[in-house]
Amino acid sequence: MPTNRMIWDAVRTFNKHVLNPAMLLLAGRKHWYAAALRHTGRRSGKTYTTPVVAERVADGVIVPLPYGTGVDWLRNVVASGDAMITVHGRTYAVTDPQLIDAKTAGAQLSLRRRRVFERFGVDCFLKMRWDESDSARFRQ
Repeated sequence: MPTNRMIWDAVRTFNKHVLNPAMLLLAGRKHWYAAALRHTGRRSGKTYTTPVVAERVADGVIVPLPYGTGVDWLRNVVASGDAMITVHGRTYAVTDPQLIDAKTAGAQLSLRRRRVFERFGVDCFLKMRWDESDSARFRQ
């Protein structure tokens, strides 16, 4: 009988090899829910783009972590301390990645988003702040 861990591992593998490449075709576009997160590999130095759900908040973005904190893209962002994210057609430089809990994230999210994340049992989030020194925040 498959365990929850086995199911999540299978979903993550499917998403990485099938869904994510398809999602990247639309991620970051103006009328699409997924954002495109551009980050640098912590070992390879290679640039990667990963589709994520990102909610803009007053001082940055909040990204839910449904697969936990062990995913490669998150480890890359934390190691480098910055990234670029395209949300609804606009590209922003973000910095200062911090892991926050659901209560802290929920206080900054819309009620609708908070309920969706609660329904899916997301209890950990990544908060990144706008990099005010980078003009990329104002790119179209």
